[in-house]
Amino acid sequence: MENKIQELRKLHKVTQNELADAVDVTRQTIISLESGKYNASLVLAHKIAQYFNVTIEELFIFDKEEENI
Repeated sequence: MENKIQELRKLHKVTQNELADAVDVTRQTIISLESGKYNASLVLAHKIAQYFNVTIEELFIFDKEEENI
């Protein structure tokens, strides 16, 4: 699933470490999210969205075909 984490992080001048600390995960988790190798849990998605003051829908790009919705 695509997301805008890296885009928002750079816009707000936040490092991967700073974001990881703020949402209580490792830097490696942020790297994996940004590269699309890992999909966030609903709780983590909510934490990241709150951190950037956006909705989950604004943060993550849902592909209906990919998700079989």
